[in-house]
Amino acid sequence: MLISLIVTFSLLGSIGSIALAGLFLLFPQSIRSVLVPSLISYATGTLLGAAFLGMLPRVLNSISASLALKTVLVGIVFFFVLEKLALWRHCHDSECQVHSQAGFLLLIGDAFHNFVDGAAIASTFVTSVPLGIVTSIAIIAHEIPQEVGDFAILLQSGYSKREAFSYNTLSSVSTLPGALLTYWLVAEIEPVIPYIMALSAASFIYIAIADLVPSLHRYVKPNSSINQLIFLLAGIATIALVRLSHAKITSFLS
Repeated sequence: MLISLIVTFSLLGSIGSIALAGLFLLFPQSIRSVLVPSLISYATGTLLGAAFLGMLPRVLNSISASLALKTVLVGIVFFFVLEKLALWRHCHDSECQVHSQAGFLLLIGDAFHNFVDGAAIASTFVTSVPLGIVTSIAIIAHEIPQEVGDFAILLQSGYSKREAFSYNTLSSVSTLPGALLTYWLVAEIEPVIPYIMALSAASFIYIAIADLVPSLHRYVKPNSSINQLIFLLAGIATIALVRLSHAKITSFLS
């Protein structure tokens, strides 16, 4: 049962996100430019909600606050270094300097990121099914706008629509081996699962704050800012509602 959930949500977070993002290739650029900021705002909210309302509270139940915070700090620095090496990049700007020079590096970076996403899904499901669902929702929510941006970057780098879709799909499949390896090795890595979750939370915080939020700040009109805030809060609310629903169901059954 648990492995089925892990595989299902890993595929939803990878292939499902690619399929939904691929639909945006059918829309005119004018429509995509309107929809993407709202999607990014919602994704930012789900990432922050999953990190602060779901993952970190669970981590703090397993290890000390000092160790948890140090692990998150190390994770943020680690992901910063990887991004500087162009192995971890989620730029939503089609004029991004690194991406415009090397679409191949984008695919490599996404493959690594998706592998870590799979590990995050499996480690949280092993700890708690509701937390696994919350984590998966956050991953799916931020993957869709990210993949839309990646499609634009790959097209600008010279890939055809078919090539961009095929290669991006191949890169996204790395979520599944990341999830399966984590699940199969859970007995050996159980003592370090809280640290894996803390690193996963760090990746969520880093993506939200270092990448998605700056991309939103390019839209400075009052209406755009209000719209962004609404969707960001909606993303946080989605995670909070999932957690609240689980708490009520658990209380009812007990």
